[in-house]
Amino acid sequence: MPTTARTVLFHEIGGPEVLSIEDVPVIDPAPGQVAVRVEALGLNRAEALFRSGTYYYQPALPASRLGYEASGVVEAVGEGVTELAVGDPVMTGPGIEMSAQGVYAERVVLPETAVLPRPASVDAVTGAASWLTYTTAYGALLETAGLRPGDHVLITGASSGVGTAAIQVARRIGAIPLVTTRTEAKRQGLLAAGATEVIVSDGDAETVAKEVRGLTGGRGVEVIFDAIGGPGFRPLAGALAEGGSVVAYGWLDRRPAEIPWNWPFTIHTYANMILTGTPGGRRRSSAFLNAGLADGGFRPVIAEVFEGLDRIRDAHQLMESNRHTGKIVVRI
Repeated sequence: MPTTARTVLFHEIGGPEVLSIEDVPVIDPAPGQVAVRVEALGLNRAEALFRSGTYYYQPALPASRLGYEASGVVEAVGEGVTELAVGDPVMTGPGIEMSAQGVYAERVVLPETAVLPRPASVDAVTGAASWLTYTTAYGALLETAGLRPGDHVLITGASSGVGTAAIQVARRIGAIPLVTTRTEAKRQGLLAAGATEVIVSDGDAETVAKEVRGLTGGRGVEVIFDAIGGPGFRPLAGALAEGGSVVAYGWLDRRPAEIPWNWPFTIHTYANMILTGTPGGRRRSSAFLNAGLADGGFRPVIAEVFEGLDRIRDAHQLMESNRHTGKIVVRI
């Protein structure tokens, strides 16, 4: 195994321009660790927030690493690792602390709990685009909100990787996904991803709620899956059926959000590491994901694939432009 690996680091917070590629020593895996040769990276909004110092925890500077999600092949395993072997195709994600363990690199060494099997039929790009999005949608919609067949779910900010995955998760169990986006240009892509209806909105949550009521015969949706928050959170809940649930999993609008007034309903906040940080949560979410990947029911929407680690700044610039639908991937 090589002794160094090209690795993305940043030494100060800022925009994509702070990212640099440097040679970093690669250690042999210690007991309970796995060495992975990375084939592709999946980008997430969390990484742009982390790089800019606006995530829920701060990077350790200088020389912070970056990235949660990669797919690749096991190169070596430490003592005591029995579930993975050299040559296995894998994905990364659970429990990664980005400053020290970020996966934007040619090679990484991680705790075995952060490395999961990837079905042999699933290519590296698909694997890199799948883990965080589908397990977030699974944990929020099924385990937290209890979404059921026949339920309507409203997915805001649906052109994101998690949003497009949530559409497919809802479809897989027989639920009915209604989605929002800010631009007409994204309508067809969201319909192709499986959305039943697409509501194009400039952020007017009251109008969205009114349209949802019309689409559901006045009843409203059983679940709202919200990535935005902010002042629109209260009027958006006007789209909720009596006794329904709102799951807030993001804060794209960082302004204060008021508690909605249309009781009774339930508000949940969802953080994926709470589910995937437990052995049972990793087992259930991984089984759900891998079943969908293996039988073709889950087909991650990929906005663009950038070739080579040297394109990482370009990939981050696209992510911050918000022009894309689905997941951005960098192939190593």
